[in-house]
Amino acid sequence: MVETQLEKDPQLEKFILAETQKQRFQVLVHGLTDTCWDTCMGNPSNRMDSKTEVCIMNCVERFIDATTFITKRLMNTTKYRAEAPLIFQ
Repeated sequence: MVETQLEKDPQLEKFILAETQKQRFQVLVHGLTDTCWDTCMGNPSNRMDSKTEVCIMNCVERFIDATTFITKRLMNTTKYRAEAPLIFQ
């Protein structure tokens, strides 16, 4: 039922794809926040000291680097599999 609706309505398909991408982004940001908060925050106070600020900036940059690396690797793997599908004998 859902598949036939998607095939008939490209706007609905685009909307669902956009919403799925938004959800994935929010999950990524939530994971980033949790990871960097747990790693960098000792005892929260009214102000963030420079050590904590640098830690959070580095954490975010490394998280983005890792996510970019993994995404590129998955895209390359998917592309390779599409170009050379497995053949079982």
